[in-house]
Amino acid sequence: MTEHDGEQVDHDPGTAYAEPADAQPDAAHPAVEHTGHPVVDRVLDSLDGLADAPVADHVAVFESAHDQLRGALANAGEPTTPQPRG
Repeated sequence: MTEHDGEQVDHDPGTAYAEPADAQPDAAHPAVEHTGHPVVDRVLDSLDGLADAPVADHVAVFESAHDQLRGALANAGEPTTPQPRG
């Protein structure tokens, strides 16, 4: 059992999340808000497409997203265009 907002909530980590049968498609999958950072926005777009992809393909998409985001963080603060050497 875990606590959520002061309430005790049963949580079974082996239980998959299921959306309610009456969930609206737009409510279940809101539009992705882009950040303006090209790498992050490409990752968000790739994750947004997962709803239509077979579950077996999700791992590869997540791994690619993780690699791209790690690369973006590793290069944070670096100039995006090569600087002339002088």
